[in-house]
Amino acid sequence: MFKTIIFKLLLGLWCIAWMPLLFIGLINKKLERCFIIADAWGFIFLARIIVGIKYEIHYPVSKDETGIPLQRNINNRLDGRAIIASKHMSVLEVAILVTHVPNAFFVIKRELLWIPIYGWAFARIGLQGVNRSRGSTNMKLLAHNVTKKIMDGMTLIIFPEGTRVKPKQNIPLKRGVLFLSEQLKLPILPVGVNTGLFWPKKGKMSAGTAHIYFEQMLPASASLEEIRQAINKHSC
Repeated sequence: MFKTIIFKLLLGLWCIAWMPLLFIGLINKKLERCFIIADAWGFIFLARIIVGIKYEIHYPVSKDETGIPLQRNINNRLDGRAIIASKHMSVLEVAILVTHVPNAFFVIKRELLWIPIYGWAFARIGLQGVNRSRGSTNMKLLAHNVTKKIMDGMTLIIFPEGTRVKPKQNIPLKRGVLFLSEQLKLPILPVGVNTGLFWPKKGKMSAGTAHIYFEQMLPASASLEEIRQAINKHSC
């Protein structure tokens, strides 16, 4: 528990130290993204040197018509032409996805964009806020805004569970991922994680190797159950 306390104290100081730079970065979107990515690398670095949390990213294997694996596909539609639907257990996978997926943006609660400095920085780099209380009207506006960002070369990452979950916790997915997939006519790239084993929402952090699994692509017509099974395949 001592390492967890030290980590969180240093992480808080790290975030405070970055605020002036993030404020300056508001003048330019590309500059702000560089600052956000560097900030996220700091999260990953501190987790490794203080707590001992490492990570590995796994990509699906390409297969020929016989089903025999050919090679690891390290560029599995991280080009904005697919919706990345990721399991959400920890801040860790957020930092990893931000640093490894080019021009990534997330759909998040709009209230997070109101946080001084950090929230403004998130908005500046294109994170999309959503007002969950407005129902279908909000979803149509969301699809419109997301489409514009994808047309600008950005890659959508969405957490279909809607919240951080505990290891082995399996909750129903929100229908928003299906709505966006159908509206945008984009396939879904599921991502499974086990980061909650090492960096939980609350409590003691643990040393070990967290795994991020990019699964096989699903078509835009995929069901919530298919997405749920995919993102939970390797989670714990």
